[in-house]
Amino acid sequence: MKLLKTFWLRLKTPSKVAVGLVLFMGFIGGLLFWGAFNTAMEKTNTEEFCAGCHAPIVEEIQETIHFSNRSGVRAICSDCHVPHNWTDKIVRKVQASKEIVAHLMGTIDTPEKFAERRGHLAEREWKRMKDNNSQECRNCHEFNYMDFSEQAPRSVKLHSTALASGDKTCVDCHKGIAHKLPDMKNIEGWQ
Repeated sequence: MKLLKTFWLRLKTPSKVAVGLVLFMGFIGGLLFWGAFNTAMEKTNTEEFCAGCHAPIVEEIQETIHFSNRSGVRAICSDCHVPHNWTDKIVRKVQASKEIVAHLMGTIDTPEKFAERRGHLAEREWKRMKDNNSQECRNCHEFNYMDFSEQAPRSVKLHSTALASGDKTCVDCHKGIAHKLPDMKNIEGWQ
């Protein structure tokens, strides 16, 4: 009983060395966790990771201006589909975890199944982009620096009115800029 009482007193009043050791181990553990977490976040932002489930879609991008262009600036999947702001990125990654589960369950694990759900998936992504004012587009394309002299007259008119006023956002007109469009017959505002 005396041994138990001594042990309890020792636990109740730890030494400064023990407190320091626990704090140090907590700090090192926190660093390791943060490093592993950030490494995983960056690894899931690579084109190779996306191609693991979306190989046909990644191949589509190779035919667009966002893959190969005169300036040599290339967008990858995460540039358009993952917000750059940290808190929004975490929310998007949680949403994406549901998509991984759907892929593993066989919902879109074949090109045929993907083609069947392509319209639904595209509409969901367009809504997300419209809701955030096409922020991922604006990470690279800054309205204030657009050179209207290099644009077609129709583009100048639309960019300087609807886009400038905030009535429209990039994704309203630029659906399919990096992907093949699904069947658009039931898409509002599409001719």
